[in-house]
Amino acid sequence: MTEQERGRGRAPEPRQAPRAPEQRERREAPEPRQAAEPRQVPEPPQVSEVPEAPEAPEAPEATEMAEARETPPVAEPLSHKVLMSLLGAWALSACSAEETALVEAHLTECAPCADEALRLRDAVGLLHADGNLDLDPLLRSRVLENALGRRPARVPVPGWAAPYDAETARLDALLRDIGDAEWHAPVRLKWYEDEGTVSRRTTVAGVIGHLMTVDGLVASSLGLDDPLGADAPAHPTERTEGFWRAAKPPPTRTIHEPWREQSHTLIRTVSFAGRGVAELSVSYGFFALPLRDALLDRAFECWVHGADIAEAVHYPYSPPSSGHLHEMIDLATRLLPAALAIRRRSGLAAPARELVTAGSPGRSLHLEIEGAGGGDWFIALDSPAAVGSRERSVAQVALDGVEFCQLVAGRVSPEDAAAGQDGDREAIRDVLFAAATMSRL
Repeated sequence: MTEQERGRGRAPEPRQAPRAPEQRERREAPEPRQAAEPRQVPEPPQVSEVPEAPEAPEAPEATEMAEARETPPVAEPLSHKVLMSLLGAWALSACSAEETALVEAHLTECAPCADEALRLRDAVGLLHADGNLDLDPLLRSRVLENALGRRPARVPVPGWAAPYDAETARLDALLRDIGDAEWHAPVRLKWYEDEGTVSRRTTVAGVIGHLMTVDGLVASSLGLDDPLGADAPAHPTERTEGFWRAAKPPPTRTIHEPWREQSHTLIRTVSFAGRGVAELSVSYGFFALPLRDALLDRAFECWVHGADIAEAVHYPYSPPSSGHLHEMIDLATRLLPAALAIRRRSGLAAPARELVTAGSPGRSLHLEIEGAGGGDWFIALDSPAAVGSRERSVAQVALDGVEFCQLVAGRVSPEDAAAGQDGDREAIRDVLFAAATMSRL
């Protein structure tokens, strides 16, 4: 047979010519239809290299590549800056699992971040401490003292009203810190009359009622409402006694807001009143003061009675600022010659020795105040209208500033005042007793 004749009797091999060489060796496979199954692969295969389905390793790899394109990486590396920003959340256990793993892996390689992470974890531990977190009881008073001494007023308060503004604010802070029961704590008010000390027992609420009724004298002079009404007496003691008698039941902490609102109203009124209001007369019944001195007197009373309340409830309470204390001492020294003249008319002081015309220098006592608010004052001895003079000084008394104020408030008796004395003993005694009798309820 020729080669052509032999070729006609063989199997139709030309139909499988596109197969790869390795597939030609397997033409004896029993299932020739399997060659068409690679059409199910997601990506179209090249025509020249179509694999058989059962033996094709490419199909699983193609499926894995498709899934890889659809699923993002579990955790990609983050920059040092990003990892450092996650340290706070990591310390609070607020990171996701992936972020926690990345941060902790970074901490094994970066010493600065490891130190910061340790510090943050220690700080988080303090947030969950079981210890006592109560603040130092003195902290509030120190903060208030610093704030009251530095803060600028929203409304320009006149300088002469600043002591009253500061002292009412300090007392208000004290009252806000005490409990309901402490408003009924007993308080002993003391003052000096004639030759001895007089006292009256009341409560913390009763003291605030007393301050409010006497402040009503200043309110009336400004055309504001008097808390006791238009027909109330002008004498401070009579006003207070009347308020206490009419208070049924006794005052409680409800007296706090009316008193504070009244003090706020006084400050606002004088701040917007303009010039001339400082010289407005305020009557106390048996004497009168210009408004600037009346508010300074009320600041002095607010401090003194604030200290009485603080002692009753065991609360720390410091004296006024040095500048305000100096102004209070100055007011007392200006009122001393009149107080001495009243005692002289009652026969409780030595008679005048050298009467001089008004405005002329006369016999004087040199009052030297030491410590906070200190300075030198010269007290006219023989006539309230005389002018104190260093050249005419016949005696000298040295006192601490706070102790002198306690003497004027009736909290220290003239005999107990630790005073350095030199010169005319009679003049010294008369001035010390006159200072004590300036006190009142």
